[in-house]
Amino acid sequence: MQWLQRSVGLAIVGTAALGAVALWLAVAAGAPERGRAPSEGVLFGIWRVFYDTEMPAPRVLLAAAGVALLLAAAVAGLERRLLTRARRSEDGNRMPLAPKLVMSETRGQFAGPVTITVLIPAHNEEGCIAETLTSLLAQEPPPARIVVVADNCTDGTVRLAREAGVEVFETVANRHKKAGGLNQALHDLLPAQGDNDCVMIMDADTTLDPGFLAGATRRLTDDRALMAVGGLFYGEDGFGLIGQFQRNEYTRYQRDLRRRRGRVFVLTGTASVFRPRALRAVAEERGKLLPGVPGDVYDTVALTEDNELTIALKTLGALMVSPRECTVVTEVMPSWSGLWAQRLRWQRGALENLGAYGMRPQTFRYWMQQLGIGYGVIALGAYLLLILLMVLATSSWVWFPFWIGIGLVFTLERVVTVWHGGWRARLLALSLFPELGYAMFLNVVYLKGVWDLTLARQADWKHIVQPDTAARTGV
Repeated sequence: MQWLQRSVGLAIVGTAALGAVALWLAVAAGAPERGRAPSEGVLFGIWRVFYDTEMPAPRVLLAAAGVALLLAAAVAGLERRLLTRARRSEDGNRMPLAPKLVMSETRGQFAGPVTITVLIPAHNEEGCIAETLTSLLAQEPPPARIVVVADNCTDGTVRLAREAGVEVFETVANRHKKAGGLNQALHDLLPAQGDNDCVMIMDADTTLDPGFLAGATRRLTDDRALMAVGGLFYGEDGFGLIGQFQRNEYTRYQRDLRRRRGRVFVLTGTASVFRPRALRAVAEERGKLLPGVPGDVYDTVALTEDNELTIALKTLGALMVSPRECTVVTEVMPSWSGLWAQRLRWQRGALENLGAYGMRPQTFRYWMQQLGIGYGVIALGAYLLLILLMVLATSSWVWFPFWIGIGLVFTLERVVTVWHGGWRARLLALSLFPELGYAMFLNVVYLKGVWDLTLARQADWKHIVQPDTAARTGV
């Protein structure tokens, strides 16, 4: 298993590189038209560089578009087939949460109205916990219970929670960060929960939009086979350019989920609601169908516990949704070092989760997603490298009409996909090159995650302490 985990990054990057080489060979196979020689430049006075300002041959463009469309259609078709099979499964040993099984077992039963108990894992969150609790207490209907899971807090988190009138669960000798603290709280909570007494896990730096709990309650009431409801998150205001980069990224993620009609990528740790049946099934299957310690809901080894729990639930056949009415505001990283630490943990955690689960039907899309990221790293890196070579090898700027056209299409896509983010989001997307720089930053994070995983370097769960509300908003 350790060997598999170490080889995940290499397998993904290697496959993406092979795809890039195949595409390059297809493009290189198109020779210039008879009688028209390519232009020439000289790099550093010793390296002759040839370039052609004409667009690639139509057959090359058609082949590239065809391969892309076929691959996208194949991934989407296979995902749909797997989802349909999971919905119809009657295999209680391998898919105990499959909708058909759940509907059959609960037919004619009434487990009472849907209620929601909120668990908020918190480690030194005095700067934001009050705002989080305020957004919760303002929900209609309100939560049945609110429990702050205080893990080794040394600041005023516990005091502020008690002053707000909510329960506090203080962890005991927890060495497993957020996942360990939640496991302790869930171990005490779950045995007393009825089938409709749902549990929401919510980050301490998140605020719910009005209507979140109402939307989640309605979804869970209308569909008793639904095992989890995830939130759609967007970034808080502030923190200048780095904050806007992240808000644009989150806006695009929301748009992707809406186009998928709420089909879940990840049950976000910012705020997700679970049926007790789902959490109990995960705990029961740890060490059998699922990696982890038997009896634990969360795998304490996973760096990204929300992503791992999503894969676990999908493996057990659970039906999940991220509806448009369930939105939350989450933190953005205030510095490049904080963003680097956060994204490196996300990327490393995603790769380690794939290594832990291997190639299963439920992980196929995640493998393809990582493959797409790897190919994107190669493609964007090659594009910027070729621009640099052209600048160094020629005495004047060379215009490539075809690639300018591609760039305009790309810019239009950038603007359209953040349109709902407001004028600042559109302006940043229109400028293009700053977002390309941000994309390259994320690509470097991706490569660092692959490199660290391949060398089996120990990963850190770095906790970023957010400034208080006044510091973030400038009040």
